[in-house]
Amino acid sequence: MAFLLGVAGLAATPSPTSAPASARPAISERQRMIVLSDIEADPDDTQSFVRLFLYANEIDLEGLVATTSIHMKTAIHPASIRRIIDGYAKVQPNLLKHEPGYPTAGQLGALVREGQPGYGMALVGAGKDSAGSRRIVEMLDRDDPRPLWISVWGGANTLAQALYTIRETRSPEEQRRLIAKLRVYTISDQDDAGPWIRRNFPELFFVVSPGGYGAGTWTGIHTTHEALDNRTISNGWLREHIQQGHGPLGSLYPDVAYGMEGDTPAFLSLIPNGLSSPDHPDWGGWGGRYELYTPSIATMDPSGFSGVQIEPETRPIWTNAIDSFTPLVARDYGRAMVPGDRSVKDFRAGLWRWREDFQNDFAARMAWTTEPVAAANHPPVVRLSQPDRITVKSGERFVLSAVDSSDPDGDSLSFQWFHYQEIGHWQTPIGNGISANIHTVDFTAPVVTTPREAHFIVRVTDKGSPPLSRYGRVIVTITP
Repeated sequence: MAFLLGVAGLAATPSPTSAPASARPAISERQRMIVLSDIEADPDDTQSFVRLFLYANEIDLEGLVATTSIHMKTAIHPASIRRIIDGYAKVQPNLLKHEPGYPTAGQLGALVREGQPGYGMALVGAGKDSAGSRRIVEMLDRDDPRPLWISVWGGANTLAQALYTIRETRSPEEQRRLIAKLRVYTISDQDDAGPWIRRNFPELFFVVSPGGYGAGTWTGIHTTHEALDNRTISNGWLREHIQQGHGPLGSLYPDVAYGMEGDTPAFLSLIPNGLSSPDHPDWGGWGGRYELYTPSIATMDPSGFSGVQIEPETRPIWTNAIDSFTPLVARDYGRAMVPGDRSVKDFRAGLWRWREDFQNDFAARMAWTTEPVAAANHPPVVRLSQPDRITVKSGERFVLSAVDSSDPDGDSLSFQWFHYQEIGHWQTPIGNGISANIHTVDFTAPVVTTPREAHFIVRVTDKGSPPLSRYGRVIVTITP
């Protein structure tokens, strides 16, 4: 897109020449994704591609399509995607020392496609298929039961054309089957195709903050807030941890022009970290939290800078959700982590609460491009001591534990448990009976008259450099 505007768990240290043991998901658990990008409309698409390729072993990439947008109506730049892949080619052998599964540069290059070099719905219709739209249809036709995510960083007319072709060439039953496999996340509406798609395909799974950029959940990736530690999105942090002295891929990461990595939230929640459940945007994750409803024009920033006409939504979509949280602060003495003095309540807070974690993860992976295994940090492995779904009685005390969690580098671990109160049917905070920053904690279920569901998260963070976090989620059903 373009902008205008605790207790230590120990594990054996791996040898310097071998990748650390990890909890990397099986192929069946990884998400499939096609990217639609208006790269060169703004440097942030290039920034997002640099980060994405560091996770190319965690997400099954199936298409990288150069498109237009409101900010770049008559040009596409597939060569710019290939330039980043050339940088990736130089570091891919070192990435493989840290984790398996990184595709070759040739495999990524074979995914590059072109959308129409023109703007919006004017380029959608009979005879207007492009290599990009055909790729979407081809991947939907593939014999793979997993959903296919379309990550839209610019305009959506390539997706609109694929849907148009499916509607014109397939039986109603086949249309329903293919559309049911689609999952769409668009970074606002950067052409007039998004509203057309939502209006004409009401059953389509669609995540978006409609309207101007001022209403975008995704803006939490680069916006500052006085209650937050904003250092990890500063230009100095990017220079030190990403751009300079971090090899040929890091050197391709451009300076911020309008906003840092505005497109990255379109795929952050697909990175398997124990927190996200992509088919449940309301559960929250690195890419933010979204709820299913029909938003009003008043919530869409109609005076925003997108340049696309704002239309009333005609059906429920996955869109902005309000989160509240109090950032933790470290102490020199006593309890290691305690809630700070300021709380945050905002539609961007579902992304802000994880921002330091995913920025540190980015920095660690960039180090993987040049450092040997023994000199780099790798994320901890979270192991819950109870099932991830349990049932308790009203008023009953229950215990949650992640005591068996470990770290592949042998680092000491910190723990933090909390009730994610915005999720589920019980939205009054459920506090724990002892300190929240130990591996095993107890909670007392509230008194209920009908079954209620509550989500509890454990954040496990190692003491490596940079510190890396992974998560466990326990869904507790509380019965009368």
